[in-house]
Amino acid sequence: MSRTVDPKKISHIGIAVRDLEAALPLYTDVLGLALEGVETVPSEGVKVAFLRIGETRIELLEPLGPDSPIASFLEKRGEGIHHIALEVDGIEERLRLLSEKGIRLIHERPKQGAHGARIAFLHPKATGGVLYELCEPDKTES
Repeated sequence: MSRTVDPKKISHIGIAVRDLEAALPLYTDVLGLALEGVETVPSEGVKVAFLRIGETRIELLEPLGPDSPIASFLEKRGEGIHHIALEVDGIEERLRLLSEKGIRLIHERPKQGAHGARIAFLHPKATGGVLYELCEPDKTES
C-alpha cells in the first residue's frame, strides 16, 4: 500500500461492557486512566467512554439497546476486547485498496463515529479473527 494510506498509529482499543458506569471505576480509580468524556454514537448503537493512555485511548462500549452490534457481541462472548482501531488518512482510498486485495469489509464506505471521526470495519474473517476499525479523525477536532 502507498505510504499515504498506511496506518499512523493505534487510535484506540474498543472494549465491550454491559454497564459503562459500573465499568468506569476500574479504569479511572484502579488503573488511573483519565476519562476524556462520554458520548453516544447512534450510528453504532453505543454509548462510549474514552480514556487516554499515552497516544492512544481505551474506548468502553455499552450497547444502547438489544439491536446494537455490541449487545450481540456481549450475548455471544461476554465483556472484553471488541476491536482495535487504526488511525488512517484517506480512509476511502484505504478501503478501495483493501477491497481490491480481496479483504472482506463490513463497511464499503466510511460512516460517522465518535468525535466526528469517519470509521469503517474490516471483517474479522479476513483479518485472522481480529475486528479492525479504520478511523480517520475529524480534522476540525483538536
